[in-house]
Amino acid sequence: MSGRDKAPATAERLQDKAHILSEALPFMQHYDGETVVVKYGGHAMGDADLARKFAADVVQLKQSGINPIVVHGGGPQIAAMLERLNIKSDFADGLRVTDAATVEVVEMVLAGSINKQVVSAIHQAGGRAVGISGKDGNLIVARKLRRTKRDPNSNIEQIIDLGFVGEPERINPEILTTMTASDIIPVVAPIGVSKKGETFNINADTAAGAVAQALQAKRLLMLTDVTGVLDGTGELIEELSVEDVEALKADGTISGGMIPKLDTAVSAVEGGVEGVIILDGRVPHIVLLELFTEHGQGTRVS
Repeated sequence: MSGRDKAPATAERLQDKAHILSEALPFMQHYDGETVVVKYGGHAMGDADLARKFAADVVQLKQSGINPIVVHGGGPQIAAMLERLNIKSDFADGLRVTDAATVEVVEMVLAGSINKQVVSAIHQAGGRAVGISGKDGNLIVARKLRRTKRDPNSNIEQIIDLGFVGEPERINPEILTTMTASDIIPVVAPIGVSKKGETFNINADTAAGAVAQALQAKRLLMLTDVTGVLDGTGELIEELSVEDVEALKADGTISGGMIPKLDTAVSAVEGGVEGVIILDGRVPHIVLLELFTEHGQGTRVS
């Protein structure tokens, strides 16, 4: 094939790229100066190629005038470290009981190795990131998470003691606003501290929702290992209102691990976040596809 034959194809590809960039411009303007909180976890975090692309997306957001804040999880990595250290984990009602020894490992993995891996990936993509936990700057003041379970035989409600598992009681976002006012991208490990100085492990979805609410973020993006919320036939539901969520929970369409994610989404929306989107983190560049294309991706709760 001659150079003359190749030229039209090259020109066509360049026109395609120009078209994509021109389509993205209105969306960049829409989010200019706004805060977007991204909960990062699941398969997207465990796959090296997806992790690089995610880091590049976050840097692209910052360079486009958006203020991204990353809140990450790390359940599989915590489980692997506990196994390495021969620390046995007990579960109550499907939730990991976090004793004093376990919470030390959780903090080491989340605020240590995982947090710095995410920070390093953003640096490699050309950005500037700083890793913190909810302890830094008193960002996440936490209280003990209390769960109850009703005994099916006696119908008596029993308290489940999950140990050092917490939930946000108050968010002090000053450290985040200071960072985002510069060229720094905050990367937050979901570790909280109580008023008494106790360390608490916090679900990453819950922490991200609380941070987004405190900052009145434009968007909260929750990366998962599914395409979004599915209806009874397995089709993606693109848009949900708060009322829709309650109805789908009541009829059993929404169940299992999707319930706490949607509870977080509803709480964030009711708290002032404009929209929460549950996205498939296994799709390359899913963050850019959601924010910078007309149709978006996943399920939006608004």
